[in-house]
Amino acid sequence: MSQQETDGRIDVDDEGFVVDTEDCEEREAAYRARGTSRPITVVGNPVLHKECKDVTAFDDELAQLIDDMFASQKTAEGVGLAANQIGVDLKVFVYDCPDDDGKRHTGVVCNPVLEELAPEMRVLDDSNEGCLSVPTAYASLARPDYAVVRGQDAQGNPIRVKGTGYFARCLQHETDHLYGYLYIDRLSKRERKDALRQMEEGTPRYETVPNS
Repeated sequence: MSQQETDGRIDVDDEGFVVDTEDCEEREAAYRARGTSRPITVVGNPVLHKECKDVTAFDDELAQLIDDMFASQKTAEGVGLAANQIGVDLKVFVYDCPDDDGKRHTGVVCNPVLEELAPEMRVLDDSNEGCLSVPTAYASLARPDYAVVRGQDAQGNPIRVKGTGYFARCLQHETDHLYGYLYIDRLSKRERKDALRQMEEGTPRYETVPNS
């Protein structure tokens, strides 16, 4: 999302959705330059398996966390990252993700809630999905190819974000994280077992936090 304000106002489009496609490269680089990359928590770490706390303080500490999340996301070559994936128990995620039209979206959502879609808008996309917290594993998972998330920006302003295709999947995936769900929790037992086997056999390309 744009996260850029003019006289206290957030840029929104004609439908009231935050503009998150402008100056993506510059904004992502600025976040990352201020941040410090942290290791990624992996499946089994307790912080990933419970609902996170609401963000209530929109302060310098939150701003630093967001900067660190962008730095961590870049190091791990991800397109989205939730705070609990770097061990922080707060409802905030960042993203730098293309949609199916190749348009880049970059932003932050605090306290996200997925809006219910009308039945006619629930067109499922059965594509491969992966997760930085389940490194080297992938599985096919059907999700709606359109998503709307409401929440707050880094300053506490109310926002709505919409996504299609791959970006819709990202919004759903990261919101799931903050409520204690990994994508493998939505798989069948056999598919989940296969994903965990892939993880066990693979070697992550980024630093992870060992589970005790």
